[in-house]
Amino acid sequence: MIKTINKNFLTKCFTLMLTLAFIFNATPVSASSQVIQNDVFWKDTAGNNIYSQGGGILKVGSTYYWYGVKYNGAVTYANNPTSKNSDTSFNAITLYSSTDLAHWTFVGNVITAGATGTTFDPTSWVGRMGVVYNSTTNKYVLITQYGGPSGSGVLFATSSSPTGTFTYDHVQAQITNVVTPGTGDQTIFIDDDGKPYLIFSNSSGRSHLYVAPLRSSDYLNIEPATNIFNSSLGGREGNAMFKYNGYYYFCSSDLHGWNASQAYYIKATNILGPYSTEAVIGGTAKDFSHVSQTGFFIPVQGSSGTTILFAGDRWSDFAGNGIGYNQWVPLSFSGTTPSLQSLSQYNLDAATGVWSVGAGNNYVLNPSFEADRVVQDSLAGWTNWTNLIGVSPNKNVTGGHTGRFTMTQSYTTAYNASMYQNITVPNGTYTLKAWVKSSGGQTTAQLYVKNYGGTEKVAAINTAMSSWTQMTISNIVVTNGSVQLGVFSVANANNWVRVDDFTLIKN
Repeated sequence: MIKTINKNFLTKCFTLMLTLAFIFNATPVSASSQVIQNDVFWKDTAGNNIYSQGGGILKVGSTYYWYGVKYNGAVTYANNPTSKNSDTSFNAITLYSSTDLAHWTFVGNVITAGATGTTFDPTSWVGRMGVVYNSTTNKYVLITQYGGPSGSGVLFATSSSPTGTFTYDHVQAQITNVVTPGTGDQTIFIDDDGKPYLIFSNSSGRSHLYVAPLRSSDYLNIEPATNIFNSSLGGREGNAMFKYNGYYYFCSSDLHGWNASQAYYIKATNILGPYSTEAVIGGTAKDFSHVSQTGFFIPVQGSSGTTILFAGDRWSDFAGNGIGYNQWVPLSFSGTTPSLQSLSQYNLDAATGVWSVGAGNNYVLNPSFEADRVVQDSLAGWTNWTNLIGVSPNKNVTGGHTGRFTMTQSYTTAYNASMYQNITVPNGTYTLKAWVKSSGGQTTAQLYVKNYGGTEKVAAINTAMSSWTQMTISNIVVTNGSVQLGVFSVANANNWVRVDDFTLIKN
């Protein structure tokens, strides 16, 4: 009797929740949907930091195996994310496993620095890897960029299990038809027929893009490459490929070192071309691909469709690009044109292949001012206004609340200035928050929200605040599908405000 009452009670509660979801115009989330949260350091199921960069995913049955590199500098940056470092020394190739792409279990290190039977030492450069399975040899083959005691090029290692450990086989220094030895950035792409290809650019200049099959008998050699595209606008890195609705998309980033970048694509119906002219992936310019660069792509094939995840590398430990190393966001398509959905949070159902915007998504782009890589006064995603001619009080400076950078308004003469964003959002009630420091003394200094269908709301920041203080504007009832938010000052000479870590979240 007690079990029956509890069951009926739970059924009524579930029905009520669904009813409320529709009343408040929320998107219902399936029982198997999991939350993907960006802009944080991801944890594994044991609560430890996930260290996996420059890698890729191999799906075996229903299990996703995620291979990547743990750099010693990544540990340093996680401990102090307000300062960048240049420690690219190799620690290990790590392996994590998951069935839902949200909860990752640490399987182990499949290759470690100084491991017996390998040539990996701590000074080796290791990165941009993938793993494939060869059914003829029954071997899993790990393929990675390498520079170390045995030379530089593409390194091959093998294992009888996807969980390793992997044993060094050899390094291939030159790929036929490539203008320079080695590769620039590279990933592995596996076609629908199971055939794997290396996707890469040349190592010096990186303006030549290539597709090359692996030797079919054992996947232990890269066959002659096809040069599919040459960039006349600079080098391309972060080279990766996905396939969607019959089209191959070869994607890459600007040659910006470890920094974030807008993403580019060329497409074709044949993997070896001919390819289209190059275009920018929609949604990647305003915040430079959610403050990341192309890493690899994850096709999530489910019962209701396929979602392509853009797995962006945020090389925080080397460039100070903000919190978190891995930024995974879904792509959407208008015909054959892809667009990146720059979401801080979304729900993903790996079983159905369906995603939806998360209840805790932050709709502000480049909210922590980390996207721009260098100090400047024209910040990605934000619009500047000032009454001064030829100069701008609006800039980003080091010394952020969480990451390396923060926005500031300051100048040596009196000034009026604003920095703002116009954002398209679903109708509903929102809360705006930001962290602030201020010299005080301004005639006006405020956070503001307007053009949302109601009266402008402000939070005054013209009093002295020497420590980071979180300010809040609540009950923003959006009725016209858009909002403008920003910072506005009418200030005296040398007055300043600093604002960081904006959030605009639907209640």
